[in-house]
Amino acid sequence: MRRRTRIPPAPLPQRHGVDPVRVRLPADGPWATVRDHLVERLSGAGPGVVDGMFQAGGIVGADGAAVAVDTPYEPGMFVWFHRQLPEEVPVPFPLRIVHRDEHIVVVDKPHFLATTPRGSHVTETALARLRRELGVPTLGAAHRLDRLTAGLVLFTVRPEERGAYQTLFRDRLIRKEYEAIAPYDPSLVLPRTVRSRIVKERGSLTAVEVEGEPNAVSRIELLEHRAGLARYRLVPGTGQTHQLRVHMTALGVPILGDPLYPVVAAPVPPGDFRSPLQLLARELEFTDPVTGVAHRFRSTRTLAAWPGQ
Repeated sequence: MRRRTRIPPAPLPQRHGVDPVRVRLPADGPWATVRDHLVERLSGAGPGVVDGMFQAGGIVGADGAAVAVDTPYEPGMFVWFHRQLPEEVPVPFPLRIVHRDEHIVVVDKPHFLATTPRGSHVTETALARLRRELGVPTLGAAHRLDRLTAGLVLFTVRPEERGAYQTLFRDRLIRKEYEAIAPYDPSLVLPRTVRSRIVKERGSLTAVEVEGEPNAVSRIELLEHRAGLARYRLVPGTGQTHQLRVHMTALGVPILGDPLYPVVAAPVPPGDFRSPLQLLARELEFTDPVTGVAHRFRSTRTLAAWPGQ
């Protein structure tokens, strides 16, 4: 049996609530030095960026000491550095703490705030913001909620317990309930359970339904309707990317404010928060795998397209 490589603890602290980047050098390759590999690996960072990091002592080894620019390439070696943070427009909406104990933090996330650092959203994410505001650098996300979706997100306090909470989502031991505002179609028979196979290719903005064994299951219910719009309860039985948005579109009632379904809209400028996706993660219900406590959390947010909710 192949023994797993032990990953050393990060020798650099977090910066603005964001972990340093860890790179493990591949087992083989044509590189003579650590610098050669990083220049190739980080080619998208721009010319001179990697050399500047070496000159500033910003690339370190497991002992925390700066790696010299001429350090020979060593297969399996770990190095760390802080990424250059992108300029981000602050998301001007608060994170609401719904529950906090020594094991978990549950927050009510606003629209437009990503859950975890990814792409151009790094410091303006729920995870980075919570680490800064709560002073808990070990905080980690147990699952992800789309940046455009508002509502409940579960974070863990202790890294050694994160796997237990992530298993709740993997094994479908947690009940999630969403609300959405979409057009009202009197001919659409509800409630119903939608089953289909959803695939999202790497690099594609959207997911699509294809032929094959269903891997996505959603329960769709009508709560109320008025003036051509309706409020729906959505209960996913699985967790495919964009599952609820795809299923609502397939039913002919795409969620209001969706920039991807049924057609991909032109990008909006950074800082344009006028048209939030009308999708809300309303409830989370589960038995705590560490304490055994039965939890049921409910978002207090409302969807702008349904005033007086």
